[in-house]
Amino acid sequence: MKKRSNFSVCARLLKLVRPLTGYMCLAILMGTIGHLCAAFITILGGYAMLDILEFEVPVTAVQSFVLMAVFAVLRGLLRYGEQSCNHFIAFKLLALIRDKVFRALRRLCPAKLEGKDKGNLISVITSDIELLEVFYAHTISPIAIAVLMTAAMCLLIGRYHWALGVLALCAYVLVGIVIPVVISKASGDSGMRFRSKSGELSGFVLDSLRGLSETIQYQMGGKRLEEMNRRTEELTAEEEGMKRIAGRNAALTNTVILLADLAMLFTACVLYRSGAVAFDGVLIPFIALMSSFGPVVALANLGSTLQNTFAAGNRVLDILDESPAVEEVSGQEAAAFAGAAAEQVTFSYGQERILTDVSVEIPEHAVVGIVGRSGSGKSTLLKLLMRFWDVQQGKVKISGREIGRINTDNLREMESFVTQETQLFHDSIANNIRIARLDAAREEIEEACKKASVHEFILTLPNGYDTQVGELGDTLSGGERQRIGLARAFLHDAPFLLLDEPTSNLDSLNEAVILKSLHEEREDRTVVLVSHRESTMRIADRVYSVENGRMS
Repeated sequence: MKKRSNFSVCARLLKLVRPLTGYMCLAILMGTIGHLCAAFITILGGYAMLDILEFEVPVTAVQSFVLMAVFAVLRGLLRYGEQSCNHFIAFKLLALIRDKVFRALRRLCPAKLEGKDKGNLISVITSDIELLEVFYAHTISPIAIAVLMTAAMCLLIGRYHWALGVLALCAYVLVGIVIPVVISKASGDSGMRFRSKSGELSGFVLDSLRGLSETIQYQMGGKRLEEMNRRTEELTAEEEGMKRIAGRNAALTNTVILLADLAMLFTACVLYRSGAVAFDGVLIPFIALMSSFGPVVALANLGSTLQNTFAAGNRVLDILDESPAVEEVSGQEAAAFAGAAAEQVTFSYGQERILTDVSVEIPEHAVVGIVGRSGSGKSTLLKLLMRFWDVQQGKVKISGREIGRINTDNLREMESFVTQETQLFHDSIANNIRIARLDAAREEIEEACKKASVHEFILTLPNGYDTQVGELGDTLSGGERQRIGLARAFLHDAPFLLLDEPTSNLDSLNEAVILKSLHEEREDRTVVLVSHRESTMRIADRVYSVENGRMS
């Protein structure tokens, strides 16, 4: 995780507000006027008291009471307007950030996300992004409002005597700037630790739910629960520390406000005794200061709450800033499929060598088989043909052109890739297959399913093709999911078909039907077939063997 300062995180988040600057200015204007209305309700009470005591004041007691009623109504309306604008900005920007994050995840897939903690990612795109609402709805405009309110009140109080204005300014700065900075430094990286532990706990819970049947079977429930409780207690301890700091923040802020009010009263009384101000110069500055701390108190409270928010922002920015393992290609001349090849390819995952000097020729309209033990690099070779990664040495070509010089969209149109594990979405079977081609008609979907030997099975389901698939496809067996994955590939109708153990979960009858379909399709497409089964390799025109990352 990249370490960024709170200032840099704040600056990055602020850039996103530009399209909504008008709404932000409106929120600041309404918030400032609203806080002035709230402060002047008390100040007008002071003027009414002075008028009753027959001091010379700008408004009479009757006028003060009328204005107090007007300001009270305005305060409520302006507060509502300010919050509406702030939350409109926040929710619009959260939608924008979610869109940016999902675009980033799409750009990073699949190489950068393979092996990452999915629970942690879910935590980032849900709770971490949601926490940014605090920044957009309760941070930006409150800071601007506090600055404008401070300037207005210092001018009002300073009219009676410059020393009183300076004292008010010092009080506002102490509460609104000094205390938040001190509390923020005292918090350290507690916010980041809390968000990290929260993400880790989410990942552990998700992992536990996915492996629930195995946990029950091997009686590991107690162990998993013990670990979950341990992680929860660690998270609770972090949260307790943050709440403790927030409590100290509130106590310190209220103490400083009380001392500032007493200092204002004492200073005004000294000036009154010396004849520098009249009685109104004691009363009005005192009640004006007492009634105007609201905006700067909001800033003081940010000292502790923003640590969590900035930590969430930092985790979101990590995803936005991460570079993909493979950059998408565009602007190249479109290619038509005319065979593929790997030429002396060497590839490693980090320091682990997977393939060494591998060469494969894949002629058009041929069925090429690849066999080898688990971990020998067969699946990796298919992913290189899909350009999920770039090779470190050698070349991968399609239609005689290096794969890195083919437009990514063009490449995806030419290829269909069926992995060992088929991912199904919580949707109907028809829609799960239709993702291969969104404009496909029902007849085309059924035809693809017949080729994948899954049509008859689907018709036996309660709602046929409209039957809902459970989350992660749990309502279907491994073989049924695998055949739906093959149906997707047939529906996509790409000329280059890459199959990774396509019949590993199937019985002999269904395997025979699918192999027959592949054999009949060879006139229209080229197939690379990875499998351990000798029976699967019978339809292959040529078979390559991969052992320890080398081709034989």
